[in-house]
Amino acid sequence: MHYDPLVSAQSDIVDTVLGALKDAEATEMTSARLWRLPCCYDGLHGADLANLSERLGLTVKKIIKSHLDCVFDVFAIGFLPGLPFMGELPEALSLPRRSSPRQRVPAGSVAIAKGLCVIYPGASPGGWHIVGQCPVPLFDVRREVPALLAAGDRVAFQRVTEERHAQIQRGFARGDMNPCEFLEKRDQA
Repeated sequence: MHYDPLVSAQSDIVDTVLGALKDAEATEMTSARLWRLPCCYDGLHGADLANLSERLGLTVKKIIKSHLDCVFDVFAIGFLPGLPFMGELPEALSLPRRSSPRQRVPAGSVAIAKGLCVIYPGASPGGWHIVGQCPVPLFDVRREVPALLAAGDRVAFQRVTEERHAQIQRGFARGDMNPCEFLEKRDQA
């Protein structure tokens, strides 16, 4: 929702939205898309895994398995264009953000904090714990809908090797790949 704060008061907007929601029927979302996105946890791609292992008292292997076992709901898109806020992480992986944020988090970084998971669509500062790297571009202004993910979508990560990660990145750079290759197809019966 967009509004001009010089024309409309926020309280009036909130009242209008709450009034509209009051009369709306609750419906269950059954059309959510399920994305199976590749994620590389190896080497520098999982920059914070060793530190997380020490802090959480879990092996790196257990952290990765717990992350892979999740099917995340995309709650919202924000902070950066195309950045999905997804949840929820298992309690065992839930911890505060880093005490010292990084000045530059690489694009595609998969990171966790406070029970949530995000994928950075572009390089930016950030204070979340990096567990992996997704080579699928989440935001591209050349697409009809620039943000790949939307609130209500679901995301499951599939582990890939560093070699496969690099192949996927090269495929997107050449224009040989389409992000929809990672969208689960539903039976049309």
